[in-house]
This record gives sequence, structure tokens and C-alpha cells, in this order.
Amino acid sequence: MPFPTYDDTNIFAKILRGEMPCHKVFEDEAALAFMDIMPRANGHVLVLPKAPSRNLLDANPEDLGKLMICVRKIARAVKSAFNADGVTVLQYNERAGGQIIFHLHFHIIPRWAGIDLRPHTAAQEKPDVLDAYAKKIAAAIEAD
Repeated sequence: MPFPTYDDTNIFAKILRGEMPCHKVFEDEAALAFMDIMPRANGHVLVLPKAPSRNLLDANPEDLGKLMICVRKIARAVKSAFNADGVTVLQYNERAGGQIIFHLHFHIIPRWAGIDLRPHTAAQEKPDVLDAYAKKIAAAIEAD
């Protein structure tokens, strides 16, 4: 069964092109990391490839390898910046798998023992809070 075609009008493609704003944490030639505007925990970051792919199922293996280097870098920085006990890394594939935005992306969420994730809602975090978190994580990347 062939995979559906990538739709370059998705919100992450628009962010990558600079048509939509984001609270950038990190960027290199392969990936962009920015704050989730509807975080499930303080410090929730999204990491996505610059190369177009709908999800893990159709990703170019070479692009995926480069992306995973960034995912690891951001996960380490998030854990350090927020003094977290651990991190949860989530990635959804296709609508039945929970995917809502059809551009490959990873959620990196800091976790603390005994504290549940907030539910996914439409409530957006304040921009100044997201900016502060982004700076905090970016500083941890530099320190690593």
C-alpha cells in the first residue's frame, strides 16, 4: 500500500518556511526544535526534520538518522534544564496512531516522579513563558 503524499501546507511546514512563528530552542541543517504551545509539562519541546516526511513510516532513513541526533541532544538538554527525573519521547504515526499534524515530529517532555502529564488541551501557554523555557533549554544545549 503506497503512503499518502506529503502536504506542504501543514503548520510545521509553514513554521519551517518562516511563515508561522515558533519559540525556537535549536536549529541545525537537519532539524528544528521549538516549544510546544500546548505543553503537557513545563519544558515540552517538539523536534522535527527539515526534510519533508509525513511520519516515521515514510521518512528517508538518512534524514531520520540525522534527526535522531537532534532528538537525543534536545532530550538531554530538557532533562538538565528542568532538573527532571527523566524524559518521555513520543512520536505518533497516522491518524489511528494518534497523529494530528502530518509532518514527522517527536515530543520531548520532561518528567518528574509522581507527577502526571497534563491532559492535551487547546489551552496555550503564555508566549513569555515559552520564550523563557526556550532560552533555558538552549543554555543547557550549550553547556552539554
